[in-house]
Amino acid sequence: MTQAATKMTFHVESSRVDAHSSVSRCKNAEIALDTDMAGNPDAFDPAELLLAALSACMIKGMERVAPILKFELRGVEVIVDGVRQDVPPKMESIRYQIIVETDESDQRLALLHENVKKYGTVFNTVAPGTDLSGVLRRR
Repeated sequence: MTQAATKMTFHVESSRVDAHSSVSRCKNAEIALDTDMAGNPDAFDPAELLLAALSACMIKGMERVAPILKFELRGVEVIVDGVRQDVPPKMESIRYQIIVETDESDQRLALLHENVKKYGTVFNTVAPGTDLSGVLRRR
């Protein structure tokens, strides 16, 4: 009988600070949340957090596969834009640009992009319910 692999688990706690903001905590980190109905320019709102999570997922995915692919990566920037539909409220579309600083070939850039899309937890959670597309290009 084989033993089932242990699944990764995640834990985040969020609490209201006041009518303008809340805070989420995880491990030793915290993020200010914009939960003000009028908006709070000093914090991420929920939709921006989703886009930030997606961009972090892409960068983390590249950090994971770069050593496996022996891909030389000097820098990465991810730009993400989302469009919200009102009824029902959801992210209707998300467009991204992954800009990498590297001397690798175009073929290797395409391979890196495929790995980011194939193995990203947040990417694969968002993709089925959203028109999600983008490009990976060199700086």
